[in-house]
Amino acid sequence: MTTRTPAAAGDAFVPGAAVPPRSLRLGVHGSTHLAARIVASAGHPESSVEYVPYEVSEPFTLLRAGATDLMLVKYAPLDPDIVLSERVAWDGRAVLVGAHHPLAAQRSVSLEQVADYEGFRCPGDFPPNVWDLVVPPRTRTGRAIRRTHTMTTLPALLELLRSTLAIHVSFQSLDAVLPPDIKVVPVHDLPPSPVALAWLRGSRLPERARRFVGDAERAARR
Repeated sequence: MTTRTPAAAGDAFVPGAAVPPRSLRLGVHGSTHLAARIVASAGHPESSVEYVPYEVSEPFTLLRAGATDLMLVKYAPLDPDIVLSERVAWDGRAVLVGAHHPLAAQRSVSLEQVADYEGFRCPGDFPPNVWDLVVPPRTRTGRAIRRTHTMTTLPALLELLRSTLAIHVSFQSLDAVLPPDIKVVPVHDLPPSPVALAWLRGSRLPERARRFVGDAERAARR
């Protein structure tokens, strides 16, 4: 992943010198590990991508502001100004719980077990149709998933998981980045989520972004 550093003292612009291309700016939420796997599968060097974190309550703000070229999305938002690539990865389903939680020691759980505990409401501007796929409103037997807690930032979510019996139905890719007092328990009766790349409809993607989308799609078809 690239980082931006200020020019060293005495650096000067040399007319005619080659200007290195700007990194591809890829919006991510939570873990960069899934994004890094997609980058590697597409055959692009890690140094060519800058990961730009976004908040789940405002998922498309940075993309619409031009602060990212592409972003990773799960499922298919219905926002008319968002265009999706083909599927470029899968992300397994899981429930996030505090280490003290009754579900924390299990190797996997069912959505029926998850329904015993309170989850989170759809946050901010997050697409409601996608939230219903992330956090299903009901189990297969009709039990309600109690979406009662307010979702704000990831640190706030983790603190609530630590201090209560709240749960959050989420994704297995977060296992790589969460602290040890938060457990990621697979949910075995939810299918994995398709992952795609998104950009703004009508915008002209930079060549590096178009090339990355094509390479990521081809890699996923193999």
